[in-house]
Amino acid sequence: MSDKFFFKGRQDARQHHTAYGGFQTNASQKSGSKKFPLTLVVTSEARKLEIKAQVARAGLHANIKMDTREGAVESIAELTALQNKGLTVTTAKAPSRNDPCRCGSGLKFKKCCG
Repeated sequence: MSDKFFFKGRQDARQHHTAYGGFQTNASQKSGSKKFPLTLVVTSEARKLEIKAQVARAGLHANIKMDTREGAVESIAELTALQNKGLTVTTAKAPSRNDPCRCGSGLKFKKCCG
């Protein structure tokens, strides 16, 4: 008898990674879109109109609920987070040594200003 080991297990021993829902495969859930609206809670009718105007100005979609119970807390953190999101910072590329100089002399950067 041979001392070699041959695996005779099932071919489908490992299931696909989405079988159990372990990974979020549909990760493009943009908050404030028509499909995934923001959920906001306000405490008065005047505040509801104010928040509705802010949502419209930002071009978002939201479900705004009014809670008039005593001790109710306003919940607009999602809207605040989207409005305070910083812009993308871009920087100008520095010239490399052999690029023409920015001062307009016609020389290479390394011979002129570099």
